[in-house]
Amino acid sequence: MRKVANFCDFFIVCSGSSDRRVKAIADGIIEGLEAKSMHIHHAEGREQAKWIVIDLGDILVHIFEEKVRDFYNLEHLWQDAKRLAYKNKSAD
Repeated sequence: MRKVANFCDFFIVCSGSSDRRVKAIADGIIEGLEAKSMHIHHAEGREQAKWIVIDLGDILVHIFEEKVRDFYNLEHLWQDAKRLAYKNKSAD
């Protein structure tokens, strides 16, 4: 992201099929980061859980409800940024 935006190095974008799942994903990420003593600058949107942003400084985590992700389409908005695919090794 740094080549197209001066405020962070990475966006992590994911989604859940409902607001409950979005909140559960965010809660799991936050709990995992806190367990590793990683500093969370700010988390926004947890009340409505349609789009939650977790600010880690150089990394912004975006967790969307699927319809909201389609509407805002961050992947298109930031399409000039290099994309990195994540493969869940535990799923193998």
